Amino acid sequence: MSEAQVQQAAAVAAVKNTRTLVGRVVSDKRDKTVTVLVERRVTHELYGKIVGRSRKYQAHDEKGEFHTGDTVEIAEGRPISKTKSWVVTKLLQKAGLV
Repeated sequence: MSEAQVQQAAAVAAVKNTRTLVGRVVSDKRDKTVTVLVERRVTHELYGKIVGRSRKYQAHDEKGEFHTGDTVEIAEGRPISKTKSWVVTKLLQKAGLV
């Protein structure tokens, strides 16, 4: 996916009513791919207790500019590979010193 296509996907995400999620990068070991952990809080259907749920998404990172610990926004796009159909649209917070 070229740089122009990534920018186009980000622009389409802003214009269209596509899903966007905010999460933390937990892995940047693969080329042009980051793993983003999205955590959310939901109410248990039966007991009413608030519980934490999380899910990992594989997101496309064309330039390899996002690293472990960064907080990013991802947008849904066309399927890029078997597991990737999300694109990182912007960096919200850079990771601190670990």
